[in-house]
Amino acid sequence: MKTLEFERIREKVIRNDHPSGLKVFVIPKKGYHKVYATFATNYGSIDNTFIAPGETEQTRVPDGIAHFLEHKLFEQEDGSVMDKFSKLGSQPNAYTAFTQTVYLFSCTEGFEENFRLLLDYVQHPYLTDENVEKEKGIIAQEIKMYEDNADWRVFFNLLGAMYEKHPVKIDIAGTVESISQITKETLYKCYHTFYHPSNMILVVVGDVEAETVFKMTDEQIITRDNPGNIQKVFPEETHGHKSQLVESKLAVAVPQFQMGIRDRVGFTGYDLLKRKICLEMILSMLMGRSSVLYNQLYNEGLINQSFGSEATLEESYGFTAWGGQSKDPAGCAQRIREAIQKAQQEGLEQSHFERIRKAHEGRFIRSLNSPENISHEFIPLAFKGMNYFEHARVYAELTLADAQRVFQEHFALEPALSIIWPS
Repeated sequence: MKTLEFERIREKVIRNDHPSGLKVFVIPKKGYHKVYATFATNYGSIDNTFIAPGETEQTRVPDGIAHFLEHKLFEQEDGSVMDKFSKLGSQPNAYTAFTQTVYLFSCTEGFEENFRLLLDYVQHPYLTDENVEKEKGIIAQEIKMYEDNADWRVFFNLLGAMYEKHPVKIDIAGTVESISQITKETLYKCYHTFYHPSNMILVVVGDVEAETVFKMTDEQIITRDNPGNIQKVFPEETHGHKSQLVESKLAVAVPQFQMGIRDRVGFTGYDLLKRKICLEMILSMLMGRSSVLYNQLYNEGLINQSFGSEATLEESYGFTAWGGQSKDPAGCAQRIREAIQKAQQEGLEQSHFERIRKAHEGRFIRSLNSPENISHEFIPLAFKGMNYFEHARVYAELTLADAQRVFQEHFALEPALSIIWPS
């Protein structure tokens, strides 16, 4: 058992490495009524090509299988897991992202009973030919629903413009055609490959005793031989974006747009976290709600409060994205391009940088009051060997020179543009 202290922000993480390879983290929050527990695997929608431990040939599985498997784990031989959690008075959920699948619950009482249930059902998939076929119809409806969601479509159209080959451009749930190819056998292969404890983490945030969590983990985690490393296979992208403009039509009242730039890859650990935070701050400086550009566009009616930005950085892909609703998306996009070019010529201002740095650090400190947010942010960083609380160190060390360098590197590429027009 190891304890990491973060004195500057008065937080600590207690970690235990289970003999199975499972990493268990407890983040104590004394006096909090809610406990938030997550059981996650380092396996997401982009992991559709891999070499399983002990094998030499690549396995290619249907798109959407990670999300499909998440759905199926909630169905057990003796009934629905959701019903079991409801009887215990807790709130369960799960989600599949590009790089991880997460199972969770929150509760204000009965933590131990809920925690046992979480550990139990994630380790015991119940798959039959019949229930797999039934699930295909359910997920097909979900896929069709997202096809009509303008926010979802404008974003994935942007990813399709930025990436020619990388599976991040593929919808997390896959397509109706791809999920039709999923079988019980393929699901079990993905489960046994990616749901080994050595590829998973447990995170518990709340007023709980770490010793209790570790003891229960010892009692319930099934120790299996470590099969070895999983080799995830991703295609190499060509330089630049696949296309600069993607347009489509949907039943929307107001046009929507998203712009974005693909980032470099190859960053790991602290360097990756520092670059991601740097990109987030640059976006705030350029087009955040306190920026001159945002207020000009807003006052002219070219954007509304739906406008926002994000920076995503993973080991095999990364990008910035920004946008929202606009009565003139093409004109708005041109104004943003011009503002970026002007900032490149004039450079970033020290006073502006310091103001944004303090604002972002304050937002990070406020986020520490939310067990849900801590857990959600902690998991993807932990899989990359980083700790969410290292944000404090980044904000203390980050300089204007760092931001200026990342700004010139990243924004050297012309942004791609995705527009959804009213049909």
